[in-house]
Amino acid sequence: MIKDAYAQSINISGTPITGPLVGYNTIGDVVNNVVPFVMSIAGIILFFILMWGGYDYLMSQGAPEKIKSANAKITAGVVGFVLLILSFLITRVITYIFGIGGGAI
Repeated sequence: MIKDAYAQSINISGTPITGPLVGYNTIGDVVNNVVPFVMSIAGIILFFILMWGGYDYLMSQGAPEKIKSANAKITAGVVGFVLLILSFLITRVITYIFGIGGGAI
């Protein structure tokens, strides 16, 4: 019975109960469904970081240290988002080259 608990589909008293990964055949299927969620969360985080950096820039009142801190926040947000996009694109190109995934984009 414990062996059946790890299965993707089990019948208990004639009622089929399926696991959350029914329809996913490879790890690539799971990743392809998670990536849009991660990208949208990253976009929301980028928005808040840019807002935070812009607010700090506006409230700096010309103080060089505060302006430098605000610029660093904005730069870190943009660089992090660019790295996320590049890692996504590099992964898609590698899967296309080796024929693992569904395409380059």
